[in-house]
Amino acid sequence: MHRHAFIAPWDSMTNKAHIELLKCGVEFFPALIAAIDAAEHEIFLETYIFSADPTGEKLAAALIAAAERKVAVHLMIDGFGSKEYPKEKRRELEAGGVRLRIYRPGFLNFRFLRTGIRRLHRKLVVIDRQLAFVGGINILHDFDPGCPAPRYDYALSIRGPLVADVLQAVRQLWWLVSWSQLKRRETQPTASFASPVDNPAVQTVTATLLLRDNLHHRRDIERAYLQAIQHASQRIIIANAYFLPGRKLRRALLEAAHRGVEISLLLQGRIEYPLQHYASQHLYARLMRAGIRIHLYRPALLHAKVAVIDDAWATVGSSNMDPFSLQLAREANVVIEDAAFTALLAEHLRETIRNDSDSVSADAWLALPALRRLRMFLSYQVLRLTRQLATREH
Repeated sequence: MHRHAFIAPWDSMTNKAHIELLKCGVEFFPALIAAIDAAEHEIFLETYIFSADPTGEKLAAALIAAAERKVAVHLMIDGFGSKEYPKEKRRELEAGGVRLRIYRPGFLNFRFLRTGIRRLHRKLVVIDRQLAFVGGINILHDFDPGCPAPRYDYALSIRGPLVADVLQAVRQLWWLVSWSQLKRRETQPTASFASPVDNPAVQTVTATLLLRDNLHHRRDIERAYLQAIQHASQRIIIANAYFLPGRKLRRALLEAAHRGVEISLLLQGRIEYPLQHYASQHLYARLMRAGIRIHLYRPALLHAKVAVIDDAWATVGSSNMDPFSLQLAREANVVIEDAAFTALLAEHLRETIRNDSDSVSADAWLALPALRRLRMFLSYQVLRLTRQLATREH
């Protein structure tokens, strides 16, 4: 069995973990609510979108119930992603004992393009320092209107020492946002409870928590992808909601294809955001000319941000392969170096490609009308300009 060498980026956190793969909200939300209901001491939950729909209402009720049991409940939501969450719902959470923080609440201001666009996009949960969830699933109803299937996405349930790394990440951001908003810094919980420990009876895997921020971890997730792609020798499968990689990642994929690596991309088949959708499609022709296969997911919106490379490298998280995730937002991915987990995720993706996706024909794509190609080109240029203005990179 081939296993390529992978060196974790500087400042990343590598540890042992027992990891369970959760597919879509239909598996994630019951596991999350059950964990919240069982919490005894402390909950941290970060999310980009917290919705007032039935799923959000169930989560809010579970958090309030935990707070009423004297569990220290910390909820952080993004000021832009959760801007539609009603103020009265926020007040209900706080009245119920939930400690609430809004990440960058003032997004409608003259500084939006420079700093307001830098969002909290990661989805992290830590419960009683024993259990963590990391992935791409927002607190949002799983089924979009007109879609026969749930939104396609993944999360991880994690136990073991890696939980401490997730806890460190959420605690650091909680205190940072609290200080920046002049909130009173809470004292630490007085209850004594164990830090996460490795269970020798449970099979563990080597896993790395990768963070992306604008200070110490600006390129960690991008570097991890680059290293893995550059070392690939057999296969690459990437499922990504908003696929708009920069020059380095595109070059790495093209070079891998030229080495004979089989590359399959599972991408958005439905239009969610037209500008991003058509900008991504601008890249298809060159990728397909290199032999990269593109498959468009049709049953529902694709929101996944996962990949498998060769036999023993996989990642699950919140980071898209686009400039907003890789250069602007706070993101969190877990990289797992384990053959069994990689095989499991790869089979999920292959099954989806076989049964729920349309393969893009290179000949048909190259024969698209000129007006459609112009729309893709202009969309790509608009997003490229936006990224340059926001990051001042050229």
